[in-house]
Amino acid sequence: MLVELIVENYAVVERVRVRFGAGLNLLTGETGSGKSIVVDSLGLLFGGRASADMIRTGAPRARVSGIFEVPLTRLLRALLEEHSLELEEGELLIEREILPNGKSRAFAAGRPVTAALLRELAPHLGDIHGQHDQQKLFEPAAQLDTLDAFTFTGASTGAATGATFDRVSALYHQWRDVARELEELERSNAETLRLKDLWTFQNREIESTAPLAGEDARLETERRVLMNVSRLHEHAQAAYDELYEGEPSALSLLGKARRHIDDLIRVDTTLGHLAETLAPAEAALDDAAHTLRAYLSKLEADPARLDEIESRLAALERLKRKYGPTLDDVIRFGEDVMTKLSNLENSDELRAALHKKREALGVDYAAAAAQLSKERRAAARKLEQKVQAELAELAMERTRFSVAFAEQEWSESGTDRITFLIAPNAGEEPKPLDRIASGGELSRLALALKTCATSGTSAQSTSRTLVFDEVDAGIGGATAESVGRRLKRLSSTDQLLCVTHLAQIASFADQHYVVEKREVKGRTMAELEQVTGEARTREIARMLSGQRMTPEALKHAEQLVKHSAGKRALSNTP
Repeated sequence: MLVELIVENYAVVERVRVRFGAGLNLLTGETGSGKSIVVDSLGLLFGGRASADMIRTGAPRARVSGIFEVPLTRLLRALLEEHSLELEEGELLIEREILPNGKSRAFAAGRPVTAALLRELAPHLGDIHGQHDQQKLFEPAAQLDTLDAFTFTGASTGAATGATFDRVSALYHQWRDVARELEELERSNAETLRLKDLWTFQNREIESTAPLAGEDARLETERRVLMNVSRLHEHAQAAYDELYEGEPSALSLLGKARRHIDDLIRVDTTLGHLAETLAPAEAALDDAAHTLRAYLSKLEADPARLDEIESRLAALERLKRKYGPTLDDVIRFGEDVMTKLSNLENSDELRAALHKKREALGVDYAAAAAQLSKERRAAARKLEQKVQAELAELAMERTRFSVAFAEQEWSESGTDRITFLIAPNAGEEPKPLDRIASGGELSRLALALKTCATSGTSAQSTSRTLVFDEVDAGIGGATAESVGRRLKRLSSTDQLLCVTHLAQIASFADQHYVVEKREVKGRTMAELEQVTGEARTREIARMLSGQRMTPEALKHAEQLVKHSAGKRALSNTP
């Protein structure tokens, strides 16, 4: 739920910091006072579109921050881990800045993120049901999501669970992947033959040369040796003479030094360590001399071998130019070509196996999709009854609501395409929402659907922040009281933020906030303040009577608050 909201330099707000509580949070105020700024601010935190027009005149930027208390569900944990984000004591800080050039910057858990990521996080945090957002109810996908929420979250009394949906989704992805693999395999014959000829040529060219890993480096070293035999012989012979054959040589000089030291040690034994020091040096010089002698015995000019190496290196260089740039790349390329040729040789068997696998997955998917459709249809009948009962309490007692099913192409959500139909008046045929529902009717239908989709779920389930903007459009009296009761009932499982103009609805609030505009030093400023006790009663009286406060309005407001408080227990029952 939304714990705290801070709005700075946004529209007519200079700075507002407000803490919200669980349950039903009501925002009231005069028309045009800026109540919807709270809704718009949340829209920014949920990844909504930003505009430079939102910045308060004269301010360098606008900034909105929200602290959300969120349960760490499996899906949310995966999303946070994917983007290296962490909750702090179960809370997530979301921030959004709007710059004068119209661009915006977003932050989550103190890290820079994209607005697209905020849109991914939004379903885990809350949902806004404003008059614009209710247009989503016209979309078949949104209607299907609403039905699935009712079907699989416990609101339906049937035995349906999300396991069927998960199975349909998994089978669809498997079927689609196999279908794509088969499509890739079944290229045109001409394309396949052309590729086969090319791969055969490449394979033959690489195999005929048979390159070995690191071979070019070894041959380059051997070529340098053969091209410099005379120079190498001269230096090796000179070094050997200096170490062993020369007069004097290093070994003979070291031997003389060792004999002198032996004479010293016979007189002064403290110099005994010198003999031990010279012994390894003498052995090392002897080893080096023997190595040079062996090297000289093998060192000879071989023009034929040099020509052979030159030819081999040229062949390897041609392969590297075509399939390189390194010899290891050439070898890997050859292995890849051999694999492709092998797959082509076995393509008939592979094609038959993929066809068989696709058909089997198709059968399983069709069965799972049929079961999913069966569960949805059973839940749809219950949803129709519940929604009609809710609408009857919202001054739409003559309205008939139904869910129509049609088939669509296979998808990860099954084969159902659904359409919500309503008939506001008796004797009329039900029609799609976008052809018949008015704004007020759509607001109440959205509330009825949301109430039905959450009723029966556990109070310990994933709680979100649901925002209802102008849900009271076009209603009043007893209908407004019914709306208030339903909002109150809905707030038992989710935190609600509701903008309202009706005192009957405001009287059900757990927390009541008033938005007012003031003029300070020639500047208009919007302020938000939580009201309780007498201040709350006066605000509800204002909503009843307008600017002119009367004793009758105050008395009516007191009775309304008491009356609503007495019905709070009832509002939490279906």
